[in-house]
Amino acid sequence: MLIGILQCGHAPDDVQSLHGDFDTMFAALLQGHGFTFKTWNVVDDDFPASPLEVDGWLITGSKHGVYEGHDFITQLSALITKIYASARPMVGVCFGHQMIAQALGGTVEKFDGGWAIGRQNYAFGGHGTIALNAWHQDQVIALAPEAQVIAGNDFCKFAALVYEDKAYTIQPHPEFSNPVFSDYVGARRDNPAYPAALMDRAGQTTNIPIQDGLIANDIAAFFKGTFKHEVLE
Repeated sequence: MLIGILQCGHAPDDVQSLHGDFDTMFAALLQGHGFTFKTWNVVDDDFPASPLEVDGWLITGSKHGVYEGHDFITQLSALITKIYASARPMVGVCFGHQMIAQALGGTVEKFDGGWAIGRQNYAFGGHGTIALNAWHQDQVIALAPEAQVIAGNDFCKFAALVYEDKAYTIQPHPEFSNPVFSDYVGARRDNPAYPAALMDRAGQTTNIPIQDGLIANDIAAFFKGTFKHEVLE
């Protein structure tokens, strides 16, 4: 099964040198599930000609906000609606989660509660409470019509969503393993945009296991049409 990765940003150079770019991280996350991958760097205006070029689509994270006026965001929004109508399964992570929500009629804003950086616990339908690494301030704050909530917590109410069998989206980063996240914190530690206390805590929790493998299995099952989910009340 060929998965098209729509890469919406690039990892910092220090992280890329150790772990590769976002597409490499997703290939590592989904290793062993029988997928092959092809990448389009949509952030650099590299777009596929048709939603039918691959069997499924994966939209990555980005440093950009989905509400920003970049040309690639407008083009990506149009592509998302075409993929959604094409019967090709679509997965979105962080920026991808937000981008799909916005393209399909939801609302994304910069959250006035601040940043989530590092290990976070989520109530996840079908899994109970699980931990994943997150890095975001923007959030989905109003759902698109067909969205159903399958994970959340007090800080991020709409942390994972499904849109029937058409899209699966998640706000935290299952592709950020603890080693990746540790190096990410190191690369960004001196950036004043991120609260020092959150960065310190994030760096101190990367030795505690996360449940990224559960989400890898869910994503793989979604692409293959076998995913079973529980909607949160």
